[in-house]
Amino acid sequence: MNQTPKTIQIFLPGGDPQGIRVAEITTRILQVIEVPRKLLSDFFQMPESNQVGVYFLFGESEEGDEPIVYIGQTGDLRTRLATHNNKKDFWERALVVISRTNSMTQTHAVFLEWYCLQACRKAERFADENGNSGSQPHTPAPLEADCLEIFDTAKTLLATLGYPVFDPITSNPAADKDETLFCNTSGTDGRGQYTTEGFVVLKGSSGPLRKTPSADGNRAERIRVKLLKNNIFKIEGDRVIFQKDHLFNSPSGAAVALLGRNSNGWRAWKDKDGRTLDELKRQTEDT
Repeated sequence: MNQTPKTIQIFLPGGDPQGIRVAEITTRILQVIEVPRKLLSDFFQMPESNQVGVYFLFGESEEGDEPIVYIGQTGDLRTRLATHNNKKDFWERALVVISRTNSMTQTHAVFLEWYCLQACRKAERFADENGNSGSQPHTPAPLEADCLEIFDTAKTLLATLGYPVFDPITSNPAADKDETLFCNTSGTDGRGQYTTEGFVVLKGSSGPLRKTPSADGNRAERIRVKLLKNNIFKIEGDRVIFQKDHLFNSPSGAAVALLGRNSNGWRAWKDKDGRTLDELKRQTEDT
């Protein structure tokens, strides 16, 4: 997908980079306000808190290893977030989408809530706490067009603030075959992509189930236990198989998960011509 350059402004009302942050694309009327749960009372003092808006509550699972989001809409952000503060435990930060001109209507918000939930589930980055997604609300065509424009802006601002809830972790491998890397050592059959966020192991990749003696209690075992617990991969016979695309922080973490032992991912991952990721990215960048 082609991306156009954008200028994004982030305002810190309290001067704290970890506090409330207000993000906007300078040529558009939409704002995304990030609110730490601890600072909800500060947000409630802001005039924006009584507007119509779409909101996202972000947190983690009880085990702390799965990102979770709840997506909602309201005609009164202050009242709705106060209710969630009392009744929902998992979340730590709320991000609210509003119009700087106070022009978002309840009809906009209802459609956007539904549309955002579909996009979140399609991207498969965050587990959602919403339950039933419902059906598409009736929305006149001109208003739906407005909503899609709002969504596009909100998507960019959410990702800029560190919440790429609508972005798949990898591009379509069928469309980017030249970007696919392979790990085919020691019984593995892995495919992946090196991205700006880390390294993605693609769905269907597999490795041997057996553990090497050095794997007991070390990094490789911990990674595999976590992936199995979160249903990222499953065990079939003597193989572990990835059930969906999964993002790792590094190429080595991805290789370790496949091999079940320590590995240098920069050398384990290779393109179709046998060139290592190290040769493709690090050595070429040094020349």
